[in-house]
Amino acid sequence: MNELSLSDLQIVLPEIWLALAGMALLMVGVFTSNRSTRLITGLTLVVFIIAGVLVNSGLDGTGFGGLVVDDRFGAFMKTLVLIGAGLTLLMSLGFIRREGMERFEFPVLILFATLGMFIMVSANDLMSLYIGLEMQSLALYVCAAFQRDNLRSTEAGLKYFVLGAVASGMLLYGASLVYGFTGTTSFADLAIILSGSDVSIGAIVGLVFIAAGLAFKISAVPFHMWTPDVYEGAPTPVTAFFSVAPKVAAVALLIRVLTGPFGGLFAEWQQIVFLLAVASMLLGAFGAIAQSNIKRLMAYSSIGHVGYILVGLAAGTAEGINGIAIYLAVYLAMSVGTWGCILAMRRQQRMVEDIADLSGLSRSNPGLAAALAIFMFSMAGIPPLAGFFGKFYVFLAAVNAGLYTLAVVGVLTSVVGAFYYIRIVKVMYFDEPGDAFDRPVGRELSWVVGLSAAFTLLFFVYTGPVLDGAAAASQSLGLVTIGEAQSAVLE
Repeated sequence: MNELSLSDLQIVLPEIWLALAGMALLMVGVFTSNRSTRLITGLTLVVFIIAGVLVNSGLDGTGFGGLVVDDRFGAFMKTLVLIGAGLTLLMSLGFIRREGMERFEFPVLILFATLGMFIMVSANDLMSLYIGLEMQSLALYVCAAFQRDNLRSTEAGLKYFVLGAVASGMLLYGASLVYGFTGTTSFADLAIILSGSDVSIGAIVGLVFIAAGLAFKISAVPFHMWTPDVYEGAPTPVTAFFSVAPKVAAVALLIRVLTGPFGGLFAEWQQIVFLLAVASMLLGAFGAIAQSNIKRLMAYSSIGHVGYILVGLAAGTAEGINGIAIYLAVYLAMSVGTWGCILAMRRQQRMVEDIADLSGLSRSNPGLAAALAIFMFSMAGIPPLAGFFGKFYVFLAAVNAGLYTLAVVGVLTSVVGAFYYIRIVKVMYFDEPGDAFDRPVGRELSWVVGLSAAFTLLFFVYTGPVLDGAAAASQSLGLVTIGEAQSAVLE
């Protein structure tokens, strides 16, 4: 490794800031006990805002001997991670106070998980990839079981930990195979070695294991088995966090790994992504139909959305990555807003989770019903809501890449998925009203739901910032070699 320089520190300045801030807040919490939970949560949000400024004013290039990379793709994805983490933390304030979770470790764990996601997004080596992934995962295991007096939360944390350890082992075994057959862990060196015509079968097997480990992190079928149980059992703010920030980071890491070091093996990994996409879209569409618990329904919904995201990755083009970036931004707003509505489902100071509990919500709380209806229609892909544009761009990329089967499966599963989204709207607007939810829902929650609904509803009016950011992110990856490989396969 070259001697440490100022540019190395500048490239990882957001990560350094998060690490130092996390340790400082941890010390504050230790000396002030749980009395300072709200203060530490507020300071964590300030830390996220400062990190966002640092992320979008950083340098382009690699640092620490090529272990990490800073580019527009990373900046876009890190910004989404910060927005998702910040909004879910803000939404959690009322919940953690009511449910006896008001402990200073909670916002600190979210902060350290975010630090791990930053390292994942910036990873330019198999070593830094694994360090970032494990830092995120260890914090998330604790978050899932944070409500330790709740049996479901403890069970969710244990399931996530056990299955996550298996997935991490698969990824680490794949990385060791790649290193053993290529002699390097650097993404740049791997891209050169694996673009040749004499690629070792061992390296390809390693790719399969790495893809399987990362597929677990994004809950793609058949590595989705943890998702419904963990989504249902974990505290609702933690589930909201799981559904946005870690998913964005894991998708970004998967894109960087497949299009970078393994770009020369496009024909091999395209088959894997194709199957993952089809299986995830099908299970996400049909698995949610029979669900009566809204948290489990959202788990299957997230699996389906991962399938749509993988459609763009299967195209292997800059257009496909651009579509994924747009989809992630839109999905973040829809998902955060939906989980905000779920957090507002309280009767007599107790959380309720059945879809039937939404009966007649339009009459008892028309604002909340309207917001949830906007999110449901958007997730179904109904124009002109934001969700339509996310699906439009990934399906367009698939069509332009000649993946007509994938695009058709995506459209058909979207139609099937619309059934259970619109069923929720039907329950709210046409079923006989039950007992009203507790009012008020909380100022922070109202703001998050309102802003998310406004973004989702009015996205078509002003799409510039998201489309421009997504375009810059996809172009920074330089996918020319992937496009050429794809053309060769089609010919």
